Amino acid sequence: MAAAPPQPAAPAPPAPASGGDAFRLGFVGAGNLAESIARGVAASGVLPASAVRTAPHRRPERAAAFASLGATILASNAQVVDDSDVIVISVKPQIVKQVLVELKPLLSEEKLLVSIAAGIKMKDLQDWSGQRRIIRVMPNTPSAVGQAASVMCLGETATENDENRVKSLFSAIGKVWTAEEKYFDAVTGLSGSGPAYIFLAIEAMADGGVAAGLPRDLALGLAAQTVLGAATMVSETGKHPGQLKDQVTSPAGTTIAGVHELEKGSFRGTLINAVVAATTRCRELSKN
Repeated sequence: MAAAPPQPAAPAPPAPASGGDAFRLGFVGAGNLAESIARGVAASGVLPASAVRTAPHRRPERAAAFASLGATILASNAQVVDDSDVIVISVKPQIVKQVLVELKPLLSEEKLLVSIAAGIKMKDLQDWSGQRRIIRVMPNTPSAVGQAASVMCLGETATENDENRVKSLFSAIGKVWTAEEKYFDAVTGLSGSGPAYIFLAIEAMADGGVAAGLPRDLALGLAAQTVLGAATMVSETGKHPGQLKDQVTSPAGTTIAGVHELEKGSFRGTLINAVVAATTRCRELSKN
């Protein structure tokens, strides 16, 4: 027999967060990204799971996933808003306007609104919600494994404390930067779409390994770990990627022979063009 869906609970008082900053975190929308954030926040100790709230989802297993964390499942999005200090709008972009207009009477400047809806501009968020205390965040898909690259921008009345709270939430699932919203289309082209470019690179490297005689599973494992290791070296050493590349390319050696082939194929130029093309497409979609 299938397990019964989690039942809505009564609102609970906020639990103390690590570091002493106690607040209640509500999710309007209980999708996979929202779950990744909630799991990261609870696992890292930024907030206890009991400080997280959401409402039943059209797919019962989504609310069940939150309940399994120890989060509070309330009866409606209206209750989530009423019982939260920080409210994450994590619904599909096409219904953000409908959701914010419905919740508008319940929102106030006492509550911080956080949007992770892709492509929804700050001006629209402000117009639809009637609020100015908003932070817009753009994470990417590696949030599912705690390795997101997230960028946030602040609304007109968002405070330094608001920024720190949101930074603590998204630091639990990766790294986070603050930037002006004018850069968000380029952020989409680079970190938003970038995982797909790297997946292609890993697949191609693995295919190259197979072509050179390696078993498929070994080739794929080596390709993925090589990309992970190289990225970690860039992040942790602070050295320029070109400097790290030079360190492994000895005169007349194997690596420079491979790099030469990549240069003949315009590898760097193609990646640059991919980021620019994705940025351009994002701008086109934003106008629509």
